[in-house]
Amino acid sequence: MAVGSVLDWVVEVMRTLGAPGVGLATALETVFPPVPSEVVLPLAGYTASQGHYGLVAAIGWATVGSLVGALLLYWLGALWGAQRMCATAERIPLLHARDVERAIGWFGRHGRSAIFLGRLVPGVRSLISIPAGIDRMPLAQFVLYTTAGSLVWNGALIVAGYELGAQWHHVEAYVGEVSTVIYAALGAGLLWFVVRRAVRVSREPSGEA
Repeated sequence: MAVGSVLDWVVEVMRTLGAPGVGLATALETVFPPVPSEVVLPLAGYTASQGHYGLVAAIGWATVGSLVGALLLYWLGALWGAQRMCATAERIPLLHARDVERAIGWFGRHGRSAIFLGRLVPGVRSLISIPAGIDRMPLAQFVLYTTAGSLVWNGALIVAGYELGAQWHHVEAYVGEVSTVIYAALGAGLLWFVVRRAVRVSREPSGEA
């Protein structure tokens, strides 16, 4: 489906269902994002500015939708489990089960911060729910920090779209610039990990007599 068609559908849902339509679009975007939230949420704000529903209602329903989508991904991670993730890692070059175990251990120590801050990072905000499920993060904590982080993210983008009106699409460009910096940092971190892993593997004994 083309982006334009998806946007037309999102607008129609929001105008037909009102604020609950914002929640539905946000939930679907969280689980299966045909259009990123930096497009859906400012568009929701613009639609609110046209009087189809209230600004506060839009933010509230968007946050409910984010939480519903995040819970689905949380349970996906819980069902997948650490053992399957470790087994999968063993089949990926330069990865080992102990890398997954370290990642899960890190999440166990910093899970609350990771969940809250992860909601503010495009491309990460949805996926962060999966390790939370794998680690079986207490559900009450997950709901609390997911709601808080989603409220900040949703509120900022919806208010921006509301204030910009017909110029709502400029929000995506601004978020895109910020995302580029974040992705560059994440890419550098991933490259560092791969290089370090390659060096470590090259130094390990071959096991030959």
